[in-house]
Amino acid sequence: MTTVPPAASFDPASATIAVVTFNRSSLLTRLLESIVAMDPKPGHVVIIDNASTDDTAEVVESFRPRVGTEIVYRRMETNTGGSGGFSEGMRVAYEIGSEWIWLMDDDVEVIEDGLAKMGAWAPRFKSIQGRRYDYDGSEFYWQYRVAEPLGIPIPFAPAAFDASGYKPMNSGCFEGMFIHRDIVAKIGLPDPRFFIYWDDQTYGWLASRETESVIVDEFVLRRTREIRQWDMGVRHMNASSDAYRYYIMRNRAYIKQYYRALGVHRPLPFAVGTALTFGKELIRLALVERTVRGTSNLFRGLRDGRRIARDRTWRPMPPLLDPAR
Repeated sequence: MTTVPPAASFDPASATIAVVTFNRSSLLTRLLESIVAMDPKPGHVVIIDNASTDDTAEVVESFRPRVGTEIVYRRMETNTGGSGGFSEGMRVAYEIGSEWIWLMDDDVEVIEDGLAKMGAWAPRFKSIQGRRYDYDGSEFYWQYRVAEPLGIPIPFAPAAFDASGYKPMNSGCFEGMFIHRDIVAKIGLPDPRFFIYWDDQTYGWLASRETESVIVDEFVLRRTREIRQWDMGVRHMNASSDAYRYYIMRNRAYIKQYYRALGVHRPLPFAVGTALTFGKELIRLALVERTVRGTSNLFRGLRDGRRIARDRTWRPMPPLLDPAR
């Protein structure tokens, strides 16, 4: 039986849901509908619109009288990617004084009592990841452990939970990360330079260096977008895109820079991790997307990553001052 700590010190109004969206107003509508049905509700909902050209702004306005909590809407001038959107969403949530920040994409919906479930763990931990259902209602497996020397997730980390109801993690996923402002103050905002990919893993890894980070056995989100994938039982491999393939390889350089800055970079194991990442993308092309086209984007990402890795002026995201303190 899962052991859940008491929720006495958690105030739902102290939490903010921060959502990043881009040209997917129909998915955003489903997410906002689920927030309307939430009980309890967060104190704020921050929506970062990555310069959408559809009716996203109108959809947001239509929910203001219905959602039951304050909506803060920010439209970016350009598409800053998921990384830039989550960085801005975290910044806004932090500056309005949120104690807890719950990050999510627009292609999920919140389980009605999801915030209560996350809040039950808030007195004990400050970096928490809940579980989510996949599009078809199955349990989504997320790779919550990183092999630090390699800088890649461990695909065979155990899926089962014991009676404690949680497992230590050293990664993160912006589709459901629940993080306390104290940790945000220490590690700074998510790094917008990633644009997409590896940004949430890196941010979760940074958080785990400051606090005990956990994934808890609580289903709090449901994915609402179907993604083509190769089913491997408990685990699966999703289809990708040329943009993802490029950033998967390019952004290895940003992980390397963070590792160097924090004194954990080991060149040979990290190079092995990069080679394994490249090989995984070849497998994804062959078995999920049934093509060999797209490899040029992997090589282009490696090339541009080398320039980033040679930049000796590069610095990590800085810690934040905390005006609420």
